[in-house]
Amino acid sequence: MARDPQPFTDKDPHSPGEIAHVLYLSVKAVRRQQRGKSTKGIENRIDRIREQAQAREDARRNKQGR
Repeated sequence: MARDPQPFTDKDPHSPGEIAHVLYLSVKAVRRQQRGKSTKGIENRIDRIREQAQAREDARRNKQGR
């Protein structure tokens, strides 16, 4: 069973692992951009991580608000 990642802070929906992953992907994108290569795929992965984290946080807030 998958563990539900807890947010790093009450104001941020990202877990520490997601923050680290986004940071890693951001550095990777900057390096590719400096070499003149496309970063579209990396940007899409970052967007997906953010969307999943926000959806999870919204669901958690709705569950608590009952």
